Amino acid sequence: MKMADLVVGLQWGDEGKGKIVDMLAKAYDVVVRYQGGHNAGHTIVVDGKKIALHLLPSGVLYPHCQNIIGNGVVIELGSLWREIEGFGIDKLNGRLFISDRAHIILPYHIALDQLKEKLKKQDAIGTTGKGIGPTYADKASRVGVRVGELKNLKELEQKLGSYYKEIQIVLHSLGGEAPSFESMMSELEKMSKKILPFVCDSTQFLWEAQRAGKKILLEGAQGSMLDLDHGTYPFVTSSTTMSSGACSGSGINVKELDEIIGIAKAYCTRVGNGPFPSEEFGEIGEEIQKRGGEFGTTTGRARRCGWFDAVAMKYACKLNGCTQVALMKLDVLDGFDEVKVCVGYEYRGERIEYIPYDYESARPIYQSFKGWEKTEGIREFEKLPQNCKEYIRALEKMIECKISILSTSPDREDSIRL
Repeated sequence: MKMADLVVGLQWGDEGKGKIVDMLAKAYDVVVRYQGGHNAGHTIVVDGKKIALHLLPSGVLYPHCQNIIGNGVVIELGSLWREIEGFGIDKLNGRLFISDRAHIILPYHIALDQLKEKLKKQDAIGTTGKGIGPTYADKASRVGVRVGELKNLKELEQKLGSYYKEIQIVLHSLGGEAPSFESMMSELEKMSKKILPFVCDSTQFLWEAQRAGKKILLEGAQGSMLDLDHGTYPFVTSSTTMSSGACSGSGINVKELDEIIGIAKAYCTRVGNGPFPSEEFGEIGEEIQKRGGEFGTTTGRARRCGWFDAVAMKYACKLNGCTQVALMKLDVLDGFDEVKVCVGYEYRGERIEYIPYDYESARPIYQSFKGWEKTEGIREFEKLPQNCKEYIRALEKMIECKISILSTSPDREDSIRL
């Protein structure tokens, strides 16, 4: 059976996974999105035109690619359908397949998400409010709704009818109201007719693809530092964002994973609340944000910005079993006199080089590098400024993983393979 390769984020999301998957996808037959929901966004630039994908796998841009939305994804059907329509239904017929085991985000999930976040006030996690967390919570509580249940709406209506009474009580206690049950069922009926032609047993589909010798690329959303177990809890997402999540979210087993390509920016960003030791609060943070266009693809929220954290990266590379790393947005650091890297933390009176349980107590210890002039658009490693090459080789040693791809602009062609 053919091995599958994997692309995974190594920071707090928004690392540029979309560009790398798009760049690699031309060599693959199948691209699989295995977790997360429409809270994620992958931006790809082709011939100067920005294309934002939220649920559709990044392989949709290549006509030969089949694209799977796996069982580990949570789906807001309206958002998915708008994305399908926007891309072109005819272009996706026979190329897009949705797992019948993926869970559906319903209106009450969104209402719960937004109400709970609002009530937390200054302690809010900073979620997108799109119902992701409550949907995964229902999945774990075994009361979720899966895409395959759209095939029998009468049974689904009975199932939801009893659970809906509980939802009404919970929403009312939080100061909100449950959406109309009738309107929700009507919308599900309407969406089922549109979505069901794309639905399949995605695990069997992938096994058949492997048996046929097809090349498979697995695509994650968000980043490893937002992982439910190993991220900066509780300021994390609600799914497993690491390489292990690719197996549970697709049905491909661990023995069938080959290359694990970690994606990271040449600096760090984070959206929402939570610890971020190397964050820059002054002019440097603002300058990185401005140069990098650091605003969320999905929400438009400004991203917090700071220097590269080699400790967190080494941690993420080890957790994921990365075989190589793609370093994105190298050009954003062009023109800085000094570029810093977090190489350790001051923690409770001592220096450490690991991620502590109470990460918010860690303070960065930096190593400085001389800046460089211009990398934008460069496509050969030898043509990079010497100081930049030294920075890259130093990072490689710090994270103990080979850096194999460099991105020097948002355009899909401005990349260097090492």
